[in-house]
This record gives sequence, C-alpha cells and structure tokens, in this order.
Amino acid sequence: MMDYYTDAIRALPDDEKLLLVQRIWDDLAGSGSLPVPEWAITEANRRKSEMIADPRLGMTHEEVTRRIADWRNG
Repeated sequence: MMDYYTDAIRALPDDEKLLLVQRIWDDLAGSGSLPVPEWAITEANRRKSEMIADPRLGMTHEEVTRRIADWRNG
C-alpha cells in the first residue's frame, strides 16, 4: 500500500509536495508525542553552554536574517 502513496506523491507538482510536507509537519508538531532522544538534549545543552561562555560563536536573529537577505540578493 505504501508504494501506491509514494508513487502518487512523486507525481505531485513541487508546490503540492511542499504543501503536503507542511501539513504533515503541522500534524506532527500538534501531536506533542514526538520523543526527543537523550543525546539530542545533551547536545542542545552543550551548545547552549558553549554559546553562553562565548557569545561570539553565534549570531543574533537580525544578523541571520540580514545574511540570508544578502545571499538572496546576490
């Protein structure tokens, strides 16, 4: 049965595939049942500690959006 759906999804135009992915993502996010593995929590905490110790390692939200805009505009 899964092959039928896979073939149907592959036949969709890209914009419809993206919409499908967004709907699936929203459904997963709303379920609240996605487990977070312990290694991911440990890594997130490590990175947070690293950023607190040396904020120069990261960028502000404004810096990130500016860099993306610069990249898009050539």
